[in-house]
Amino acid sequence: MTTPTLPALNEAVLHAALTGLTAVPQKSLPPWLFYDDRGSELFEQITQLPEYYLTRTERAIFTTHANEIFRLLKPPVTIAELGAGTAAKTGILLRAAARFQPQVLYQPIDVSASALEAADATLAGIPGLRIQPHVANYITERYTITRPAHHSILALYIGSSIGNFTPAEATSILRTLRTHLAPGDALLLGTDLAPSESKSVETLLAAYDDAAGVTAAFNKNILTHLNRELDAGFDLDAFAHRARWNAVESRIEMHLVSLAPQTVDLAGKRITFAAGGTIHTENSYKFSAESLATLLTGAGFTVTRTFHDPAYTFAVTLASAV
Repeated sequence: MTTPTLPALNEAVLHAALTGLTAVPQKSLPPWLFYDDRGSELFEQITQLPEYYLTRTERAIFTTHANEIFRLLKPPVTIAELGAGTAAKTGILLRAAARFQPQVLYQPIDVSASALEAADATLAGIPGLRIQPHVANYITERYTITRPAHHSILALYIGSSIGNFTPAEATSILRTLRTHLAPGDALLLGTDLAPSESKSVETLLAAYDDAAGVTAAFNKNILTHLNRELDAGFDLDAFAHRARWNAVESRIEMHLVSLAPQTVDLAGKRITFAAGGTIHTENSYKFSAESLATLLTGAGFTVTRTFHDPAYTFAVTLASAV
């Protein structure tokens, strides 16, 4: 394989891939590498799967409580969203905002330009809505949030996306977000909850290993992303998708398992896999009320109100910047 020259490479992707795939004892890749255009499309498919309860549960919470959420805020409000995707659920909140004020500025931030274009189409027709998209990886790149005169900011980080990161990483993401906010601004955070009497581990595992294989395709697409961006040599058929529950860490883990001994070229470096060796591609942490409060407090927020579904499987928390 011809080694690509460094100027032609996406430096952030290269750094993340080399750091994670040379780590010992566990190879890993960061979850933001999932979200190229194809990965964003696959994730939208996942959100519609019968096994993936998270999206429909969060949507139901928004539908039930959107007006109440905006009654708790200081109007007028401008809304910014990290990892907005196609904003399918966000429309519920934006329509509620439009009932409380004549003009609404929405600032979606996402790595996928195509997802933001789809969001624009999804949200068409909401009265008084103006969309100001920002194509950026909010993990690795600087982003901005515009504050119109006399407005407060409501930052959205929904879909349990925060669960993809370790507690330290999640705190760092929220602390960075906090630097864009003033005291009294708000955060609306969606988080999946830990197993309980009404929510089994089996339900969790099915959400990350669906019968149709969409999540498996999503997981493997991270290798397609590396092949395209870095001219890597991953054979997707040589890896299998696995989802595991780690009770000690309270998280679902997604892995790609090497089906045989193999060596892969990555930007001129040879990465060796043993049969059964894995790449840890994603965590999905599941929260308790205590761990959620600890996360928010450590990032400079205080809980205002938490909304749940009737079975207490998912939480949407409104927090105030302090």
